[in-house]
Amino acid sequence: MNVLSMYNKVFTEANKIQNMSDIKIPTNISGEGNSSFKNIISSEIEKLNNQQIKADQLTQGFISGQVEDLHTVLIATEEARLSLELAVQVRNKVVEAYKEINNMQL
Repeated sequence: MNVLSMYNKVFTEANKIQNMSDIKIPTNISGEGNSSFKNIISSEIEKLNNQQIKADQLTQGFISGQVEDLHTVLIATEEARLSLELAVQVRNKVVEAYKEINNMQL
């Protein structure tokens, strides 16, 4: 599948949405009763940390010979790397938005 066909598929799917009421926005991401910004960020950072720890443990296990499946180690390491990259990009956007809000004249 090339990029153009993927774009066309996404574009046709986007056109199927008739109005904004069709879009479901989750009101509670964490599944808990208290969904403040702080709690959401804390839980996501904890998940990121757990992924990093799991990847590190699998790598150490592979080096020591306890884990024989290199494929699993590489997948966990790549997931951890991508999660960290996403977290850094989200942080950059939040800092950028904060700077824009600070520069607004009231």
